[in-house]
Amino acid sequence: MTTPRKLHIKSYGCQMNVYDAQRMADTLAGEGFVETASAEDADLVILNTCHIREKASEKVYSELGRLRVAKDEAARAGREMKIAVAGCVAQAEGAEIIHRAPTVDIVVGPQSYHHLPELLKRAKANGRALETEFPVEDKFGFLPQPKPDAIRARGISAFVTVQEGCDKFCTFCVVPYTRGAEVSRPVARIIDDVKQLADNGVREFTLIGQNVNAYHGEGPDGRVWPLGKLLQRLATIPGVMRLRYSTSHPRDVDDALIAAHRDLPELMPFVHLPVQSGADRILAAMNRKHTADDYRRVIDRFRAARQDIAFSSDFIVGFPGETAEEFSATLALVTQIGYAAAYSFKYSPRPGTPAAEMRETVSAAEMDERLGRLQELIDSQQSAFNRAAIGTTVDVLFERAARNPGQIVGRTAYLQPAHVMASPDIIGQVLPVRIDSLERYSLIGELATRPAPGLISQTIGA
Repeated sequence: MTTPRKLHIKSYGCQMNVYDAQRMADTLAGEGFVETASAEDADLVILNTCHIREKASEKVYSELGRLRVAKDEAARAGREMKIAVAGCVAQAEGAEIIHRAPTVDIVVGPQSYHHLPELLKRAKANGRALETEFPVEDKFGFLPQPKPDAIRARGISAFVTVQEGCDKFCTFCVVPYTRGAEVSRPVARIIDDVKQLADNGVREFTLIGQNVNAYHGEGPDGRVWPLGKLLQRLATIPGVMRLRYSTSHPRDVDDALIAAHRDLPELMPFVHLPVQSGADRILAAMNRKHTADDYRRVIDRFRAARQDIAFSSDFIVGFPGETAEEFSATLALVTQIGYAAAYSFKYSPRPGTPAAEMRETVSAAEMDERLGRLQELIDSQQSAFNRAAIGTTVDVLFERAARNPGQIVGRTAYLQPAHVMASPDIIGQVLPVRIDSLERYSLIGELATRPAPGLISQTIGA
C-alpha cells in the first residue's frame, strides 16, 4: 500500500481562495495527497495567494522565507518538500516569484490549478514548473468532485463558485488582470454541485464570484439566467436551508435579484455591496461608473423588497486626490445608510493599475487619521446593530462546538455568531434563540424551543 503524501495549503485573501484551496485538495487527493495542518510535515506546501493589497503579497514572500528553512530541514532528514505558489500573486508576478524565492518549485495562476498533477510531474522532471496563462478550457469541467468524507469534514456551510473574473476595471484593482474576464458557470453544473453538497450535510450555501451578481450562466432552457433566477432554482433543492452570495457590484443589481430577496425565505437578508467612496469625483476616478446617489437608490430597492435587510460594504480611504470634503462625503454616506458591518482600507497602489500612476497622493498620516475616523463610525454602527438583537428571538443555524465546554455556536441571518448551551445534536439545525447578552461581536442566548429529536442524523447522514 502506497504511503499517502501530505499536503498543506495556506490561503490568503478572499473567500474565492478558500473555495479554490478546497478544490486543489480535491484535485490532489487523486494523486495520493492527504491534508495536514502542519507545513513542516508536508510533502507539498501550496501558498494560495491574494494580490489585492500590497501587504498581502509581501506576507507571501515572508512565508516563503520561513518555508525555505523547513524545506532545508526536510532535505537533511532525507525527505523532499515541494513548494507551490498559486493564486493571484502567482498570476501577476509569474517567474519573478522564482527569481525572488528560488526555493519555489511551482507557480500556477488561479485559472490553472486543475493542472497541478501535471505541474508536479514537470517540476520533478525539470526542476521548476510555471503556468500563468489563461487556459482556453474551463477549469471547472476538469476538477474532480469532492469526496463525501471531505464534504462532511468541511462543515455545514460551503462556498460554491458560480462566476469568476471581472470586466469592471476599477482603477485601483488587479482582479481583471489576475482572474481574467467575467465567466459564468452553466446552471446545470452549479445545481449538481449544490445537490452533492446538500446530500452530504451542507445546509448553507454562499455563491461566490469576483462580481457574483454579474452572473449570466446558460440555463437548462438554453437561455441566459441571471443570479436571481439561479437562486430561485437552488432554493428548491432538498436540504438547502440558507443561501447567500458575495461579492456584488451596485451596477449589476437587477430586478430578478431584488425579486429573489422579496420571495425566497432561504435567501438571507444580508448583502455585501461595496461602494468604496461617497464622493462622486472619487468614484469616477476609480472608474466605478456609478454615483453615490446611484448606490443609495440600489439600497432603497433592496429595502423596499425586504424591510429586515442589512448591508455590509467596502471602503477605500486616501485614494489619490481625495480631499477632506470628499472623505466627509464618505462619512455622510455611511451615516445615512447604516451598516451591520463594513471593511475599510487605506489605499495602496498595485503595480500595473491606472491608479498607481496617479500623482495626487494623500499622506500616510492623513490616511491613518481618515481610516481611524471611518472605522470608529463603522464600529459604532456594528455595535448598535448587534445590541439591537438583545431581547429578541432570532433564527440560528448551528455549525459546531464552541470553545467553551457545553456551548454550541451558529450564525444568524446576518452572520453574527450566536452561542448557546446545548447538546451537539443541534448542529445542522436552524433553531430560534432568545438573545440575552452580547460579548464583543458574539450573541449569547438560550434555545427558545426544544430541538427536534434525531433530526441531525436525518439531515447530515450521521
